Amino acid sequence: MEILLDNRNGKVWDISEIVTDATWKTGRNGSPSEFDFTLIKNGLNQDQAFKIENGNIVRFKYQGHHVFYGFIFSVNGGKSEDIQVKAYDQIRYLQAADTYVFSNITASQVIRRIAGDFGLNLGQIDDTGYRIPSLVGDAEKLLDIICKALDLTLINANRHYIMFDNFGALTVRNTADMILPFMIGDESLLYDYSFERSINDETYNRIKLVRDNKDTGKRDVYISQDSANIAKWGQLQLYEKLDENQNPAQIKELLNTLMTLRNKETEKIKLEAIGDIRVRAGCYLPVIIKDYGINQPFLIDDCTHSFNGREHTMSLELKVVWKK
Repeated sequence: MEILLDNRNGKVWDISEIVTDATWKTGRNGSPSEFDFTLIKNGLNQDQAFKIENGNIVRFKYQGHHVFYGFIFSVNGGKSEDIQVKAYDQIRYLQAADTYVFSNITASQVIRRIAGDFGLNLGQIDDTGYRIPSLVGDAEKLLDIICKALDLTLINANRHYIMFDNFGALTVRNTADMILPFMIGDESLLYDYSFERSINDETYNRIKLVRDNKDTGKRDVYISQDSANIAKWGQLQLYEKLDENQNPAQIKELLNTLMTLRNKETEKIKLEAIGDIRVRAGCYLPVIIKDYGINQPFLIDDCTHSFNGREHTMSLELKVVWKK
């Protein structure tokens, strides 16, 4: 484990030996990755020039892998010799708010535009393809505007892209290209798990879409529903107002996509496993658990790596969104 601290004054400190424990957290749903660590207060007291302050740059590598590059946002100390430090990657700066009006634009173009305006570093940006007819964010968080663009791409093109920071470079990838080359299961890395199947806030069995018709002066209504699931779960309706330029064929395709994505139970698995640093939120992880008949890839919603001495473990929350 290598942890370097850059004070931004020309001095870079190697603090690996005085860090007692660390965690690296990644989430799939629009949040910066987080790196928390504890260090010994007087570990470098032989050099009075050493300071740790908000805004300092932290670089974390593990077994040769470039893991985290970010900025300190919190330093917490007291009477004890321990200091707790929290750092976020550059996505944290997308929590700023602004107003944007876009038309006929892809999600990847939205991200490039916002990142350029706010001085963020870009890495690999996959072309998301789908052109969003209209996207308005009025005094909204930049991250919410970006997530809205990615959600519209998923709903209308059925392609799932995620944005994350890859060691200091803002990155956009298709999750279909992020399948990990190994599995976790009964005989591999796994030592504890729990399984949940639920209908939640993302579950809908009736889709109602409306569009203002400027020719007739009335509102067109389009509905798709699953009567069998309504009988089982009760009516769970999703209501959305559409852009007036969408034609009936596009609306029908959207109805079918929304029913496919939303009209189903959500399956989640929580895993406790021996750590593998290649695992992060947004990747697909093949999982085999015989007791539940599970043998398929799961999308990682949240991932926490914990480092304590030579011990490296990880806690994962997984979601079924794609099956073989």
